[in-house]
Order: sequence, then structure tokens, then C-alpha cells
Amino acid sequence: MVQSTLVVDIVELQRRTGTRRPVRADLALSDTEVGDRSVVGGLLAVDIVVEAATEGIVVSGNVSGVSRATCRRCLDDVDEPFQIELREIFERHPTEGETWPIEDERIDLVPVVRELALLALPLAPLCRDDCTGPDTDRFPTGPAEGTDGLESDEPQRDPRWAALDALAFDDVASEVGEDHC
Repeated sequence: MVQSTLVVDIVELQRRTGTRRPVRADLALSDTEVGDRSVVGGLLAVDIVVEAATEGIVVSGNVSGVSRATCRRCLDDVDEPFQIELREIFERHPTEGETWPIEDERIDLVPVVRELALLALPLAPLCRDDCTGPDTDRFPTGPAEGTDGLESDEPQRDPRWAALDALAFDDVASEVGEDHC
């Protein structure tokens, strides 16, 4: 069963230090994307052990899923499985950036899992090691053809940059003066 929350009740665990409880779940989380990188479907498999420690709860185990990103050369989608090792501490009075909170004798694992999954997304993926870049039929990179059917020396201009053609930098230099250059 896929769920969107993962809250673990720790009352029984805290009765004795060293008590352990395995937790396995399939999560479907929202907000699992950064730019063009994401966790496919927001689906993550969690396989962890929750253990009572002297001052809190230690959570350790693995989180796995499939990442989707754009190949940095050819711009095709790249899907890759990932597995992250999780080892976090939960405390009643958490230290910001170091430990997670225990609230109402429960720990919420969703923020931890989401953060680790986002950090596991690839920064600059390749679809394959020998990727040569964009398909030249879909994305031509050569010179544009002139009106007479021959290739021109002027590269084809991207219309999205047309507004920049109106900028004139010579006007700025005359306003500043030669003293400030």
C-alpha cells in the first residue's frame, strides 16, 4: 500500500534503550522536484530501523526510488534508480540543522525522507557515457541558410533574444565619459 505520511509512534520504544522497530513503507510524496530533476511519481521505498537511544531516537536504513532528469548533452530524459543511506537522530529539543524533532511521542519521517531524496537527485546526468549531444536533425547547429538557398556566414538567431538587439552600448559609454572607463 502506498501512503503519503510516515509517522512512527515511539512510546513503546522509549521504555528501554536499545529497543528496535523495523519500518517498511512505500511513500508517494509531493514536492519531490528541483528544476528539471525529480523523483519519478514521487514514489520512494523506505526500509529503516527505529531504535531508542539515551537522549532520543536513531533512525537508520535505506530510501530508494527512481530519479528523472534531463541529459546535459542531448536533453533527453534520463531515469536512474537511486538508493540513499539514512541515519538521523530525533530529539525532544532538536539542534537546528543537526537533529529532528520528537513531537507528541511521535516522529515524522516524511521531511527526512523528502530531503534525502532531493539531495540524491543527479546534478548533471548523462543518458549514457558516449552521448554525443543533440540530434542534429531536431536541433541544427550549423549556419543558417540564406535567402538564395546557400549557407550564410551569419548564424541562425534565436528569436527569444530579439529584444537584446535593440540595446546600444555606445550610448552608455558616451554618458559615462572617458574618465570613468
